[in-house]
Formats: sequence, structure tokens, C-alpha cells
Amino acid sequence: MLKKIIISGGGTGGHIFPALAIANEIKLRYPQADILFVGAIGKMEMERVPAAGYKIVGLPIVGLQRKLTLSNFALPFKLLKSLMKAKQILKDFQPEVVIGVGGYASGPTLKMATRLGIPTVVQEQNSFPGKTNRLLSKSVSAICTAYEGLESVFPAHKIKLTGNPVRQELKELTLSREDAFACFPALDPAKKTVLVIGGSLGARTLNESVLFVADQLEQENVQVLWQCGKYYFEAMKTQVEGKNNILLTDFISRMDAAYTLADIIVSRAGALSISELCLVGKPTILVPSPNVSEDHQTKNAMALVKNHAAVLVKDAVAKEEVMKTAFAVLKDNNQSHALGSAIKAMAKPNASADIVDVIEGLVGK
Repeated sequence: MLKKIIISGGGTGGHIFPALAIANEIKLRYPQADILFVGAIGKMEMERVPAAGYKIVGLPIVGLQRKLTLSNFALPFKLLKSLMKAKQILKDFQPEVVIGVGGYASGPTLKMATRLGIPTVVQEQNSFPGKTNRLLSKSVSAICTAYEGLESVFPAHKIKLTGNPVRQELKELTLSREDAFACFPALDPAKKTVLVIGGSLGARTLNESVLFVADQLEQENVQVLWQCGKYYFEAMKTQVEGKNNILLTDFISRMDAAYTLADIIVSRAGALSISELCLVGKPTILVPSPNVSEDHQTKNAMALVKNHAAVLVKDAVAKEEVMKTAFAVLKDNNQSHALGSAIKAMAKPNASADIVDVIEGLVGK
């Protein structure tokens, strides 16, 4: 029986969506459970978590900037203040277990929880863990991972292979192809569709790759459903005006429909994106972002590539190569089928439930 739980972390959707999925699974089993989120002041979790119906408190923690800035000098003081505030939150709330999903707030909260002897769980989304989780792994109770082979960085006896929790509506795509196209009436069901997704903020390289082939799409008899991101939308809109084979949007709210109608998907290689793509089971081309710490997106992508479950195109050559690769896969039915089958085989649809099983086991002890 779970009664009081703290979930800490955030900063990006890749941390927030799994956190909410875990919380929802706990609430499904224990409707009376009291769940408190601990985030970082000023980060997106401070808005997204209350919007999902959960309480959240914020720590003043910030990250280390790569370039020399005045804010870096304040970091030790903000870290100390965050540790003290986390300790007070834990003493006041008295949780039975604390779950860390990554992000700035996760470190201080789990550090203080382990010092107070509270059972703790790290949910590691990536195939190569960041420094914070590698440090925390020595003291936390259990580590739920999305990828195999992390015994070299985590204590093997603490690892539970669960997969990454994903949004409920993507666990089973029951939408018909006809209904999916009805959500995007500008698209032609008779044409092959490339879905290009660079995240809610967009990805410059992926946007440039679509523009690079914009005039070839009609000749290829291919159309593109393109989520370019809110930062790029106005600039991209002027460049594709009058091009009938492109449906441009800043954000796709009906991802279930977009995944259903796609014949091939081009995406960055964030951990949550890959977990969703495995469930979708469509041929996929991954373009890892070069702007993330420790190049973890490339490591995420390679976990699929080595199983022949995706094609990797490096960011440096993606503008010229990624859509050309997509056209080639679309023309090769055998390769399309093989890629779709292989990526589907890597899906872990029960990740949320498996993680809560681990949590129940710790509290039961």
C-alpha cells in the first residue's frame, strides 16, 4: 500500500512525461495516495505538473553553464540552499519512497532522501547515464533502466530493466488510418507520408533537411507532416508557402494520429522519443542532437541501430542525407518491414507498471 510518495526532477518533457506516467500508475492502484512533486524553480515542470493535477514545490537549483558566466559562481550557494530545502520538504512530507526521474531537482532531493534513510528509486531514461545518476547510484535503493548493459556504470544488483514510461494514449494505437488522416485533412491518404519531429522546440537540422528537398517531394510522390517547433514556425512558414506536399505545424497535439498515418519517421534520439517510437513500430531514421551532454542521444540511437531497428544519420550530414535516406527506405518494402518489426520488438509497453512494482517491493520491505 503506497500512501505518500515524492517524485523529483524535470526540466524537459523527456523527464516530465515519465514522471507523470509513474504518478498516474500509482494513482490507478492507490487512488488515495498523496503524491508530491519536487521540481526546479523556473523550469517547465512548475507549470506542467499542476496542469496534470499534482502538487509541486520548487528548489532554487540551477545547472552549470558550459561557458563562464556569473551564474556559475552562484551555483554552490544554490546547491546548498536546495539541499537544505529538500531536507525540510522530506521531513515535513515524510514520504515512504522518493523517485528521481532526472533533471536539476532530482539530485538534491534524492541525496537528502538517502541520508534520511528513505527508500529511493532512480528512473534512468538514457542508454548512457548522466553524472548525477551515476553518483546517486551508489546510495539509492533501486535503478529502473530503459536499456540493457548498464552494469558497467550502475551496481548490477540494483538494476531493474523496465523501459521508459510513455504517454497513455501511445501505448496502443487503435486509431484507424482513415481517422488518422481525418485529423490532418490537408494530407493525401494516397501518398507516402514522412513524419518529421524535432521536439516541441524544434530542431534546426531537421528543419533544414525538409527545406533541402521541398521541391523534390512532388516528383517522389511523397508528403511530409512536419513539426518544426515553435521557435522556427514563422520562418519556416514563409519558406514553404505554396508547397502542397508539406503540412507544417509548430506542434502536433494528436501524436497518435500522426504516428498512425506515418510511413516513416525522422526524429531526434531523445530517450522518451525512442521509447515512443518502439511502441509505434514504424521504420525510423534517427538524427542524434550533437548539443546534449556526453553525446547521450547517439548512444540511445546506437542501442537501436545495433539491433537493426533504426537507421542513424549524423547531424553533420543530415541536411543533405536524411530525406534522401527516407525516400530510399520508402521504396524498399523489405527494409521498411524489417525496420518496423525490429523496432517494435524493442518496445516495453508496461514500463510504468513495472516501475511501480519495483516501488511497491521497496516499500513492502
